[in-house]
Amino acid sequence: MDCCGLLTAQKEPVPLKSVEVELQVRDHVATVVSTLNYENKEDKPVEAVFVFPLPGDAAVCHFSATIGQTQIVAEVKEKQQAREEYDDALSSGQQAFLLEESDQSPDIFSLSVGSLPPGESASIRLEYVTELAVQADDGLRFCLPAVLNPRYQPQGSEGASVQVTSVPASLVPYSLSFSARVSSPRPVSKVESNCSLDPLQYLNTEQTQATVKLAAGHKFDRDVEVLIYYKDAHQPTAVVEAGQASAKPGSLMGDPVVMVSLYPEFPQTVMSSLASCGEFVFLLDRSGSMDCPMNNSKRDQTRIGSARDTLLLLLKSLPMGCYFNIYSFGSGYEHIFPKSVEYSQKTMEEALKKVTDMKADLGGTEILKPLQHIHSQPCIPNQPRQVFVFTDGEVGNTKEVINLVKKNSGSHRCFSFGIGEGASSALINGLAKEGGGHAQFITGADRMQPKVMQSLRFALQPAVVDISVTWDLPKGISVTVLSPPITALFQGQRSLVYAQLSGQSSEAAEGCVTVKYSLAGHPSQNQLHFSLTPAQDTGLTVHRLAARTLIRSLEVEGSESRREQDEGVKKKVVELSVQSGVSSTFTAFIAVNKGDGETIQGPLVRRNVPTPRMMACAMPYGARRMYLSASPAMYTSGGGAGIFSKMKKLSGGPAKMSHRPLKRSAIAIASAECWDISPDLEESCSLEQPPRDSLLQLVSLQKASGCWELDPALAAALGKTSEEVENKKPSSVNQEVWATILALIWLHGFKMDAQEEWELLAMKAASWLRAQNAPCVTECVEAGNALLGCNVQKDALGL
Repeated sequence: MDCCGLLTAQKEPVPLKSVEVELQVRDHVATVVSTLNYENKEDKPVEAVFVFPLPGDAAVCHFSATIGQTQIVAEVKEKQQAREEYDDALSSGQQAFLLEESDQSPDIFSLSVGSLPPGESASIRLEYVTELAVQADDGLRFCLPAVLNPRYQPQGSEGASVQVTSVPASLVPYSLSFSARVSSPRPVSKVESNCSLDPLQYLNTEQTQATVKLAAGHKFDRDVEVLIYYKDAHQPTAVVEAGQASAKPGSLMGDPVVMVSLYPEFPQTVMSSLASCGEFVFLLDRSGSMDCPMNNSKRDQTRIGSARDTLLLLLKSLPMGCYFNIYSFGSGYEHIFPKSVEYSQKTMEEALKKVTDMKADLGGTEILKPLQHIHSQPCIPNQPRQVFVFTDGEVGNTKEVINLVKKNSGSHRCFSFGIGEGASSALINGLAKEGGGHAQFITGADRMQPKVMQSLRFALQPAVVDISVTWDLPKGISVTVLSPPITALFQGQRSLVYAQLSGQSSEAAEGCVTVKYSLAGHPSQNQLHFSLTPAQDTGLTVHRLAARTLIRSLEVEGSESRREQDEGVKKKVVELSVQSGVSSTFTAFIAVNKGDGETIQGPLVRRNVPTPRMMACAMPYGARRMYLSASPAMYTSGGGAGIFSKMKKLSGGPAKMSHRPLKRSAIAIASAECWDISPDLEESCSLEQPPRDSLLQLVSLQKASGCWELDPALAAALGKTSEEVENKKPSSVNQEVWATILALIWLHGFKMDAQEEWELLAMKAASWLRAQNAPCVTECVEAGNALLGCNVQKDALGL
């Protein structure tokens, strides 16, 4: 550890002292202000590089530093220009700060703090705005990451291989304070968290404003996840925000901007008819990190174990007549069938046999190649392709992966699942957004199965087509929509639309927005009337998120365009980024303290800050292959910390040190060899698998058609003997009908708390039963209730 320059229990000085985070939530969007306090206890000046994650669609909009009595506010400049200014400042002995976004992944930033004099303290303030994702239960999710998971950099791609090292949470030498203020047009019903919170304090009688704090003594040993719930969550809303007084009218920052949040409600009759066709392709991460537990509890199931159980439920819930295939990937990839096959008892059994044997033993996280292979397969006529991606999200080439999905979005939908803490929100949200699907994050004590089954229900929902958004505004006011067109609408899914309002009107200040679409052949529309008068004191959150949306669209356009167009796109992005003060791929925040002109004496020393070790299966130091760092540096993740350095492997003989300077744009991306753990090296990761859940035991016995067979395994799953089950069967009923009715009664009688997980396969079973036209169904249900000690009505079973 010493040769890596890692400072842990040796009590050597660590600059990061404390982290303060303030969250301001306004309806569906949030402003986050983080203050990081550092102190240099060295007798030499220190240069540090901190690397930290942000939500994938966050927009950094303010960065300043206070050193002693001096405050320096950073400006947004073109990236190369900013880097040159930073280097010039350091070489002339001035203090300088540089904040930039990773070229590879839009949710990772690095912050270089140059020349902190001996004995000096520095306070860095970072502000960003972000949209809050809607969860399955209508909660809005905010996550403050405690650690940046190492990202796997695919072989042969650009960028230095960088290691992020972790230490036990008890050794993390800094404190965290976290508070949130929530306001909305609707009352705040509750705020929940995976960490202890002080009680919610309402600020007004309508309960539309409230504050909440993290309870004292939080160790920051896990992500801080906050879920906010409003009453009447499905009401569409519009927020109009005034432009910046100092900006030019007609510019994005000078004009008012409106944000519309849409929740289309689909008729129940349409929602109950699920599609019976489709090509379902499941893509499962089998990299070494998938062997870690789902959360910090050692007894908990591993990520790969939970994914195997989820695939069982998915395969049982697929409709007869569809097609499917299962891919798994690590450093390479495998598929169960050469191409998608029709769903039948035979193909389902073959797939389940292979799934049961799947382990987290495929090395790194090369997700691009299997996706390319999936998209190279010709589509099956009248079977829309639906791709389900499961990963713990440790990927370096995020933009390339998302662009591939966007390019193929005309022929498929993509549903993505981020497993465990630290999954890249840019990757998971980007796949779903560009693939016209839905994203889910599975963290802490969450079960994977209900979230995945909700997405399968989305995939089986009738596709919404011909989506259009039209605006009706008073004479003299025009609208410029800044968001990309909406490509997918699902029941219970929110879409945010940003638009710039230009001009003046003497008429009544009210606008109207109409969303039209066609669902299962029925035209439908939602209308929202809103006041054009901007709300008071709203800040610039909506403007900055609108600028971010436009910047993201331009960046994607730039990555797809020819080189000469590329320059034009870059110029547009830089102009917009500088005007709005919002970060982008092509710009960086630069701050130089010209101060009193005194140069800082002495050579710069780089120091490492430890980061809390998240998982019980983090590699024991003795087992880790030893790496040396040429120029170790510091890293923090909104409070977490690690190492940002160019690695050279130590192979037997003396260490070979790299003398090439570390590119500042190379951002914390771990080498697969160091982080995706091979089973022989890491035994402490293999957890004892808990005994099989009784629900999964019953589900595993269901046939592809939806029925169950009457056999000893079913009796055991129902907690009865074969004799008991056979003796109670009404004489006129065949065995499969009786077995299927018993299974349905057991699910409704004992597993209602997990209904989301088995609902689809129960619908399939009920539809199989109806097709049998079996006599005496009522008698069967009564006999089944008597046998199992339940009281389930026939109607509840869908019969």
